[in-house]
Amino acid sequence: MRARGTDARMVLQPERNFVVQPRDVRFLQNRIEAQGRATTLRSLGADALVVALLSPFLALTSAKVQRALLAVVIVDIPFQFGTHLFYRESDAAMGALGGLSISATTIALIGLYLGWFLRSFANRNSAQRVGADLHWPLIAYCAVTAFSVFVAQDVSLSLFEICLLLEACLAYFYVAGNLRTKEDIIFVVSVLLVACLLESVVMIILRFTGLPSTIWGAPTHIHMESDPKTGFMRIGGTVGSSNFAAAYLSISLTCAASVLLTNLGRLYKALAIAVLGLGGIALIFTFSRGGWLALALSLALLCLVSWRPRGLSLKTPVAVLLLLTLLYLPFHSAISARLFGDDRGSAESRIPLMHLAFRIIEAHPVFGVGVNNFTVVMGNYLTTEFREGFLFAVHNKYLLVLAETGIGGLVAFLAFFGGTVRKGFQCWDFRDPLLSPLALGFAAGIVGHMVHMTVDVFRGRPTQQLVWLIAGLLVAMYRIGTKPAGQDSFANVT
Repeated sequence: MRARGTDARMVLQPERNFVVQPRDVRFLQNRIEAQGRATTLRSLGADALVVALLSPFLALTSAKVQRALLAVVIVDIPFQFGTHLFYRESDAAMGALGGLSISATTIALIGLYLGWFLRSFANRNSAQRVGADLHWPLIAYCAVTAFSVFVAQDVSLSLFEICLLLEACLAYFYVAGNLRTKEDIIFVVSVLLVACLLESVVMIILRFTGLPSTIWGAPTHIHMESDPKTGFMRIGGTVGSSNFAAAYLSISLTCAASVLLTNLGRLYKALAIAVLGLGGIALIFTFSRGGWLALALSLALLCLVSWRPRGLSLKTPVAVLLLLTLLYLPFHSAISARLFGDDRGSAESRIPLMHLAFRIIEAHPVFGVGVNNFTVVMGNYLTTEFREGFLFAVHNKYLLVLAETGIGGLVAFLAFFGGTVRKGFQCWDFRDPLLSPLALGFAAGIVGHMVHMTVDVFRGRPTQQLVWLIAGLLVAMYRIGTKPAGQDSFANVT
């Protein structure tokens, strides 16, 4: 019996070991809570890592960041913070684009397009998505230019200019597709004026004091050349050659004059007057007759069109004329000498280059010789007149385009400029107190530049980027002007 009792206790003992005690319950609860906290921390850590990785891209979608990047693109037009890869100095000395341009604009455009893509992807309502209006002459010109690489003797040189053209087109499409309000237009115009004002100050300081070859160690160079034929000290600033600087200033000064015709406040008009004053002095220091002529034609067209049909006040045109006259008086001797004095064959030297271009065009009328390849092939068409003459790319943009891309390239090129000017005059017909004068000023500036292109190459980045950006700006202004009246044109979209 004792044995059975013992056996019974031995059997029951294991059963008591499986009884859950209160301290065991607390231990299990604490362990479950600890595991939960660890899981939560791991989840939070993963979320934080994802946010950290995506935050730079999400920041690109904000309006402030987009405007800052767009301001970089505009300011970089005159200041050219960047460099050229694979630079070929011998080709550049003859008038070719000597390298692959990598600049602050290149980096800013990458950020702008990433932000554009993310906003478009996030906004699934197709009616509210932003998009660029296609400018078919520009598309055609890009296509013909790209095709010309197949007939080019030096493919690398062609690719240099094709990449530069692509960058300018990206600036055009972004501006055309993303500026949606009048506030956006005012912002872009303001930055254009500020950039011109800063460049004018740099050029004036350079003229009177001289500066080192770089500004504060930044990757941008200033240009100051002494013309051995005329003896003039010609200032190009950070834009490049004096003729390029003159083209930049003539367009920008016409824009500044158009601001005086708008309903903007005194601050904007004071900025415009400062640009006209300092920019006018800087333009004089370029001693570019083509730039002076371009500005004179642009301002004459602006004043004539704005006054005659609508009988607007003559106060603004008279004020601009008075300001330019006051700028002329201190420099009248130098200006007169440049316009009417002996230039020692400077203008005459362009005529043989035109003959050279016509010989190249006659041999390659359809496809041309390939973009940026004029200087490569011109040795095959030289005549005795170049034994002691000036040898360079032809100083006529239209002949240069025709020689390098053929008749199709020239037609598309002219159609692009014609369409840009037409868009400006269409905006003028809106009779909008803000958009109409600005659009007229931009169109008049482009007309003056088209005349200037008859006497120079204009292959570099500043003038091309400025013209393409203005073309996109006119497209945006036209869309804003045709927006239904019920929509708020001052809504902050970009």
